[in-house]
Amino acid sequence: MKSDDLAEVRRTLWKAADELRANSTLTPADYRSPVLGLIFLAYAEHRFEAVRADVEAGATARNPVSPDNYRARSVLFVPDEARLSGLVDLPEGENLGAAVDAAMKAVEAANPELRDVLPRGYQRLERSTLTELLRLFSPLPRTLSGDAFGLIYEDFLSNFAMAEGRLGGEFFTPYSIVRLIVEIIEPYHGKVYDPACGSGGMFVQCAKFVERHAGSATQELSVYGQEQKEVTVPLAKMNLALHGLSGDIRLANSYYESLHDAVGRFDFVMANPPFNVNGVDKDKLAGDPRFPFGLPRTDNGNYLWIQQFYAALNDAGRAGFVMANSAGDAGHSEKEIRRKLVESGAVDVMVAIGTNFFYTVTLPVTLWLLDKGKAGTDREDTVLFIDARHTYRQIDRAHRDFLPEQIELLANVVRLYRGEDVTTVDGSIALLKERFPDGTYADVPGFCKVATRAEIEAQGWSLNPGRYTGTAAADADDEDFTEKLESLYEEFTRLSNEADTLRAKVDAAITGVLSE
Repeated sequence: MKSDDLAEVRRTLWKAADELRANSTLTPADYRSPVLGLIFLAYAEHRFEAVRADVEAGATARNPVSPDNYRARSVLFVPDEARLSGLVDLPEGENLGAAVDAAMKAVEAANPELRDVLPRGYQRLERSTLTELLRLFSPLPRTLSGDAFGLIYEDFLSNFAMAEGRLGGEFFTPYSIVRLIVEIIEPYHGKVYDPACGSGGMFVQCAKFVERHAGSATQELSVYGQEQKEVTVPLAKMNLALHGLSGDIRLANSYYESLHDAVGRFDFVMANPPFNVNGVDKDKLAGDPRFPFGLPRTDNGNYLWIQQFYAALNDAGRAGFVMANSAGDAGHSEKEIRRKLVESGAVDVMVAIGTNFFYTVTLPVTLWLLDKGKAGTDREDTVLFIDARHTYRQIDRAHRDFLPEQIELLANVVRLYRGEDVTTVDGSIALLKERFPDGTYADVPGFCKVATRAEIEAQGWSLNPGRYTGTAAADADDEDFTEKLESLYEEFTRLSNEADTLRAKVDAAITGVLSE
């Protein structure tokens, strides 16, 4: 199928599915799992049918076909009762929801690696809605390629996240942000870890990076994840399976649990953790090697995450993660932890991202890129700061992303800084020549700056890109009005959340006293 035709199919599928949801009693959150489950079932049937003739041709009376024959080809076995083509043709009197639930159960039974992964509850959907969904998805196994299913799954994850707003951001990180992180950390080969893995998008983009460089993701990458939300773990496992990946994704609270024995183990760490979380019981973390620079005294989880990412890397490992802007300038005990992190030499690149890239918050964020492997190089005592707040494509009034050439430009700035060859397959050559006419790295006022450790110390160990590139030096206190307003609003949001938590505790205490 041509790319233009596939793009139209992707748009049409979401529009049709969303219209069905709008005409039902379901919220986007209620609708998400059933729809994604049907996409997964369509993909499984497609892969099954693609190898079925060959598998059956090799069967004999003594050695009939079994699920193991399909598993040997990295294909899921799909029983007859789980085929979408059969489900869509069930008689009017059949309980369609029960039949789809039974189909999911049958696929899990035939493929133990999917145990407790596929969604249930199709009987809660109105029959008319479920019938139309089956009609929408049942032709796909015969009309699409395997790669198309992964793209459709990503589309639906993204659109559901946008529809669900703040809650959607808990399981989905926008594609262009993940793609930028991947292009900078360059995960060609090794073990990849995400302790806040959501729906697994970081792993999928790592796999695509390997494939763009003519490698096999299944041979080159091993993926490991932890996710705190029980309902999100299946989304990640289905996402990996749709992209031909296997991984070890576990349900865990990463503040307190390290089920993969993460310290010093991984080549790459990627994450988009929740920002400014309060209420973490730091008494449980005393002596934990995942926090080598000490525990912050403030009731904020940002520097617990940052240290986890650092500690999980091996001696040559790279990390890329999203973090609240406030972490780059946080004071007191957090500043001391940041100083130790900078002095370790592992901080490699900091990228300021503008507003409206995320579904959880409209505020800007910062990408932190660590590289333990730069010890002993000429980059050991320097950090590259990039201010990308004015680099974006406006999708609609409330959402932005990066164009492919913009992602490539930002990644190429890092490549020039590292002395690597640039990449221009996505059309960044004109943007590169505009900023780096000599084809070598040079500081560009307002855009990028390489700062020494001494310069960072002089700025109070700040890792705010604007302080170095020149865009945040308008006032005596080195903050322009916009940044100050953003920081104050972020602090206001954090305090408001804390007040809500405290109010709930007080209400519970008062209710308890009055009921005695």
